[in-house]
Amino acid sequence: MRGLLKNNFYAALSNMKAFSVVMLFFGVFVAAMDNEVPSLLIGYMLLGMVGFSLNSIASLRIESAGKWSKYKLTAPVKRAAIVKSHFLSLLLWLAVGIAFAGIGTALSIALHGFPFDRNTDVFMLFVVGIGISLFTGAIFFPLFYLGGEERNEAFIVVSLLCGIGTVMGLTTLLNALFPSPMNTAQIILAGIIILGCALSAFALSYPLTASIYHKRER
Repeated sequence: MRGLLKNNFYAALSNMKAFSVVMLFFGVFVAAMDNEVPSLLIGYMLLGMVGFSLNSIASLRIESAGKWSKYKLTAPVKRAAIVKSHFLSLLLWLAVGIAFAGIGTALSIALHGFPFDRNTDVFMLFVVGIGISLFTGAIFFPLFYLGGEERNEAFIVVSLLCGIGTVMGLTTLLNALFPSPMNTAQIILAGIIILGCALSAFALSYPLTASIYHKRER
């Protein structure tokens, strides 16, 4: 597993370096700007979490272009382990995105004060970013192994749109279930529910993807 993770890391490294530079300069810009209108900060947080996750799954195209996806099938590793390594890689890069979002937000708040109406707004932004990333991965991996590497870009777009739509749908449903305006405890509970659904979908996607990959080219 360590070797598979290392392979995934190097496959994504080039894109991640470029994206990290973009995030670094964007973060400096956001931290330097007055955040009375927090749209830049919101965009930075979501871009960091979702962007690193998307770059992680986009690296599968690089791997397939180099034919490594076929070569590693001859190695003494199970197909389920290969699939698991991709799921774990997404989680690791998502953690990097969370770190970028957290540091940028902390610097902005330290320099300019808290720009949101509620303390829970930052929590919900992290919920949205993590939720979109996990739902996107949960949808993308089965599609990728079912439809083939040549449709990678289309599957990324479809998965991202579905991930955004799922989070928006859950948010709308929870807003309808809870009385308005929601108090702090209800907002936190709603966020936990969204995260729970995203994590469940991501976890269930793994055995489905492993099953699809196991049946391919047998």
